[in-house]
Amino acid sequence: MTRKYEGQSEISIGTLGHVDHGKTTLVSYLTGEWTDRHSDEIKRGISIRLGYAATILMKCGSCPEPEAFTTSHLAKEGKCSKCGGELEVLREISFVDSPGHESLMATCLSGASLMDGAILVIAADEPCPMPQTSEHLHALEIVGVKNIIIVQNKIELVSKEQATDHYQQIKDFVKGTVAENAPIVPVSAIFGANTDLLIQTIQEIIPTPDRNDDALPKMFVARSFDINRPGTMPMEMQGGVVGGSIVQGKLSIGDEIEIAPGAKGEKGFKPIKAKVVSLLSGSGNSLQEAYPGGLIGVGTALDPASTRADRLVGNVVGKVGKMPKIFDKLMVKPILMQRVVGIESKKEVENLRLNEPMMLVVGTAPTVGVITRLHGDEIELALKRPVVAEKGQRIAIGRRVENKWRLIGHAEI
Repeated sequence: MTRKYEGQSEISIGTLGHVDHGKTTLVSYLTGEWTDRHSDEIKRGISIRLGYAATILMKCGSCPEPEAFTTSHLAKEGKCSKCGGELEVLREISFVDSPGHESLMATCLSGASLMDGAILVIAADEPCPMPQTSEHLHALEIVGVKNIIIVQNKIELVSKEQATDHYQQIKDFVKGTVAENAPIVPVSAIFGANTDLLIQTIQEIIPTPDRNDDALPKMFVARSFDINRPGTMPMEMQGGVVGGSIVQGKLSIGDEIEIAPGAKGEKGFKPIKAKVVSLLSGSGNSLQEAYPGGLIGVGTALDPASTRADRLVGNVVGKVGKMPKIFDKLMVKPILMQRVVGIESKKEVENLRLNEPMMLVVGTAPTVGVITRLHGDEIELALKRPVVAEKGQRIAIGRRVENKWRLIGHAEI
């Protein structure tokens, strides 16, 4: 049953692409929010952690298409900025801004697991594909994101002929991939040119999926934090917050939840039990119930020290006693790519070796697994950090190549 949930985003849309191709600038133009909020990110000029921003898609009843499409941020005091006409609310959406830097592959893949659709940003002033453009497209294929829009950004920096040649490079690059038939929208994110057509394309290409509100709730944790300012008095302290996306079911205030695999203690990892005391949407609205779509912040009564500095990233939230299984070993049938993704040279993927460490991304959980057994076309991995997973769930596999984790394949549990 499709519902329009008041006060929260209906869908999460990923923005992916090579470093410095303009993902964060595009999200900022559409939403008014700069998703690089951490001091290191601002200093280095790249996204390190997943960034989030929400906006409401709107349509003018008087302007022709695509000029009629806008966002709540671009509207002028709730009216159409072009003609001053009335605007119809279409739906609220949330952007998940994934880092483009090659060393941040795990963060990108964890973001892809939260997406209902994706915008792949490709700068027109650089050849296509750049290494991380290719890596991010593979990430979308691995986690099964099919609703994709390609944005040919920075068109203000090239001539019409160069833009046309670059468009053909994009078409050749996506041939035979999940994005083969994806629309390509030329845009100048810094000047906002053609963003109305992009908004219209989002409405047409990335629908709100049918959701089952009665399914057992499951939320992937992508952030966790302490919201108390330094110097807050003990009686005014608020409990720890976990943030992420609900992928099925719903959470309500008062729910007894479990966070697994939990926190590491002397005897390994132990699931954490908590109570939902508040729910906040990515756009800052307080909710009584939260559904799939967009970022949700779940306030608890936990000691805020336990959630500080993203300590619970990679956990799964669900109902007490009804959680998926925790694994510290996995038996998987890997599907390897022909070539290593994310490097300039065309290096072939070598066979997997006994005792070799592999990077696995399961939902939003990056973990290292050491190959303990090779059994036909299956491998057994002992995990450094346990994960919560279900049969049939897709995972990404990376290997150390040239001192960095590179994407080499995927598997199903």
